[in-house]
Amino acid sequence: MLYQFITDADARNTVMLIGALLSFVLTFIALRLFEKKLPTDGGREFAVDGTKSIGKPRGAGIVFILVFTVISLFFTEISLEKLLYYLLIIFCMLTGFLDDASANPWGEMKKGILDLVVSVMTALVYVYHNGSDVHFALAGVSVHLHPVIFTVLAVMLVWASINVTNCCDGVDGLCGTLSITSGVSVFALAFMLGSLEKVGSGILIMIMALLAYLWYNSTPSRLLMGDAGSRAIGVFLAISVLLSGAPFMFLILCLIIILDGGLGLFKVTFIRVFKVNPMKNIRTPLHDHFRKKGGWSNTQVVNRFMILQALISLIALGMVK
Repeated sequence: MLYQFITDADARNTVMLIGALLSFVLTFIALRLFEKKLPTDGGREFAVDGTKSIGKPRGAGIVFILVFTVISLFFTEISLEKLLYYLLIIFCMLTGFLDDASANPWGEMKKGILDLVVSVMTALVYVYHNGSDVHFALAGVSVHLHPVIFTVLAVMLVWASINVTNCCDGVDGLCGTLSITSGVSVFALAFMLGSLEKVGSGILIMIMALLAYLWYNSTPSRLLMGDAGSRAIGVFLAISVLLSGAPFMFLILCLIIILDGGLGLFKVTFIRVFKVNPMKNIRTPLHDHFRKKGGWSNTQVVNRFMILQALISLIALGMVK
């Protein structure tokens, strides 16, 4: 709202930076204030060191996502399109928090339907406001897709982003760190493609909120983001890549998140459909494989995954045309 009344470009940049700093400060304070009011984690039965999370506050995503949304409303340019995106992110955060707070975890069918609703709505909002042109950044070519085809692909992108981001949230600091790394990568992509005005301020505000969260979530963590955070971040990353104008770059700039969270989804789907396990010797999510069979510590998993994503993003961004 404040941003709307400022026309000078330098002043707008200053307001955006103030908003980003406030995102960090308010998230840091709010997490401290509401830490004891969050539901507690019951542990993960089959995860490596899953019992260590028992009793920790979870659902912290409701705090930093609300801070992100409020700061964005006051310190970035607002349009109907962006308001709808914020509502979808909030919706995903709320459903995730209700699952975090539930004594009995929600079933796959229930969450799958909710994911589909969010994915369809996000895709329709994007196509209505931006059309269905796709820029293939590595080839330097733009292509117009039929709106129906684009919408289907966008639904798949958002649905996948929600689920792989959610699945990679199993190690202290991992989801937050990888989300920041991918967010910075998308920010750089948008800058190179001239679409930074659409997405840049939102990414900065989200990154600062996640940095404040990581203060509490770094190993050994004292609170967890839960589905309230990971699912909302998944929607945010998908929207950010869509607004960059080169949605297929999601496959590269979020590759480690995709591999870490997505291999488990692939494995389960393959077993259920074909009754065959093609990954018998690989634990999923992938971070559990390296902790159990590779002997990596939590810190090593986070740092090495981050380094890999940073290298992949740098190579890819260096090839953008």
